Amino acid sequence: MTDWSVSNGSETMEGAASELASRPRRRRKAARPAELLDAAIEVFAEKGFAAAKLEEVARRAGVSKGTAYLYFPTKEALFKAAIREVVVTRLAMGEREVEEWQGSSAALLRHMLEQWGQLIRSRQGGLLKLIVAEARNFPDLASWYHAEVGERGHRLLIAVLERGIAGGEFRRGDVEAMAQVVACPMAFRAIWSNSVGWYERLPLSDERFYDSYFTLMLAGLRPERKE
Repeated sequence: MTDWSVSNGSETMEGAASELASRPRRRRKAARPAELLDAAIEVFAEKGFAAAKLEEVARRAGVSKGTAYLYFPTKEALFKAAIREVVVTRLAMGEREVEEWQGSSAALLRHMLEQWGQLIRSRQGGLLKLIVAEARNFPDLASWYHAEVGERGHRLLIAVLERGIAGGEFRRGDVEAMAQVVACPMAFRAIWSNSVGWYERLPLSDERFYDSYFTLMLAGLRPERKE
């Protein structure tokens, strides 16, 4: 065995060890945006947009403030990324489901709203309260949210209602108004649950609320019987 082969083998082993040691760092770096977004959702839901600090988000994510700024240069950029992660991805899933759904429109509508109900019940549901509470103070952000989330969600509900009307499952009517009537109780539930609902002495359970909501809403959508 030559000196070169020994040296080369040693360098190879050192290189392999260095590669193994660097893998956790690379995995950690790749996970940072998701960790920052997860922490941001908590901070925004707890403190609102105005009071939230990027430093607090960084601390909860376990990174430095400078690292946070590398991924999200402003609080607005971080908030928009959090909304896209939490809400816009769900809208995209809903749009695909409308295209691929094989069952009834009533089942599709209930399934879609149940998914939104799960979001409302999670800590992420506090983001909707934040938008409502701070829209006047941050009109540009509210306008962005309306275009990115509100209008897209409205179109999605209209698509489901039009599907049901075309199939004879739902009554004919003003689908734009009908979509708002369907959506508003869900929005109110999100706001209530993340505000004064915390202080109810005898809170209405989510199961009772949604059971009554779906029963009344789907009954109201059925076509009128012809005499």
